[in-house]
Amino acid sequence: MNGSQVISLGSVSFQLKEKHDFEWLKSLGDVFCVFDEQDSGNICFGVEKNGTKRFVKYAGAKTLEYSGHPEDAIARLKRSISLYQDLNHPHLINLLDYFEVENGYGLVFDWFNGECLHSHWSFPPPHKYNHPDSPFYRYKQLPIAYRLASLKSIFEFHLHVEKKNYVAVDFYDGSILYDFKNNITKICDIDLYMAKPFINTMGRLWGSSRFMSPEEFKLGAEIDEKTNVFNMGAIAFGLLGGELDRSFLKWDAGHELYEVALKAVEEDRSRRYSSVEDFFIAWNIASKKMIELINTIKH
Repeated sequence: MNGSQVISLGSVSFQLKEKHDFEWLKSLGDVFCVFDEQDSGNICFGVEKNGTKRFVKYAGAKTLEYSGHPEDAIARLKRSISLYQDLNHPHLINLLDYFEVENGYGLVFDWFNGECLHSHWSFPPPHKYNHPDSPFYRYKQLPIAYRLASLKSIFEFHLHVEKKNYVAVDFYDGSILYDFKNNITKICDIDLYMAKPFINTMGRLWGSSRFMSPEEFKLGAEIDEKTNVFNMGAIAFGLLGGELDRSFLKWDAGHELYEVALKAVEEDRSRRYSSVEDFFIAWNIASKKMIELINTIKH
């Protein structure tokens, strides 16, 4: 690629727009993997020291996919520290440490052995949806009970977000990590979540349009719990249905759960559930019936 610099750290190599000093990284351990294709301005590393793995998120380098200023990426990363602290939860990746270096800023998290459901760097669409090795494809082949348990983790975390008086911004399937060996789901990348009240001052907010409500495209709109209800319903359609094709034909989890998800993604805000809590109550009732039905069929 024109004007790019290859950086090598141990056995791992990646490209940046220009050279950058990563000497500081050596003290954290040996780099065993790199995630360098985000458009956020961050670059992330897996490091291992004395048998313990950590995940390092760093801003300050000029990554190939990022068109903004490194200073802005640094400011966003610094701002996210309080989010990980305030919203700390068993279903959220755990922040351990943060520090400044000469040309940037780093956050250190516990390593979680999960795979990202939107690994666009390895499986760009359509491979995401049809390649047998794609994490998303493999997730969609999981039994319904496993996917319902996974969604429960996602909804529980966002109920926690709501109770803490925050709103989710830029939550999509790329924020979901799934450990296929242990069937555990964790949330990552909550860097753009906002304390309420939050007004849309951008027009089109950050995020994947596949999961965004109408108000996330509307300048001056209030982004609130009803916005997050839409977001949760859209995620349900992504993980149990046909994503933007919200027909019952593409839905894997029975009529009652379908009706709950459909109400959540109403274009008209007044017709949605009033809160993530209300949505989650309705979802749990329908989910319990679905699990009972699955168990009846098994026996």
